Amino acid sequence: MDEIAGRLADTLGCQHLRPELTGRFRVGDIRHCFADIGLARHVLGYRPAVTLEDGIAELAAWLNGQHPDDGVERATLELAARGLTA
Repeated sequence: MDEIAGRLADTLGCQHLRPELTGRFRVGDIRHCFADIGLARHVLGYRPAVTLEDGIAELAAWLNGQHPDDGVERATLELAARGLTA
């Protein structure tokens, strides 16, 4: 995740932004899940239609038109108040 977030930050020209990995998690979160299309490639002959680089560029273009509302701190506090973080 750190690599993808870094690539997106670089594409957006926000190299000063880096993900904050706190080690905390929400109750019920799947914490160790990784995408792997190897089986789909092998069995189905699947090939992605969009490269990672093109997908990041497309996402960055969309993000540039958005107006952010950073609610991370508020959401984190609410989860903790409800006992939903570990």
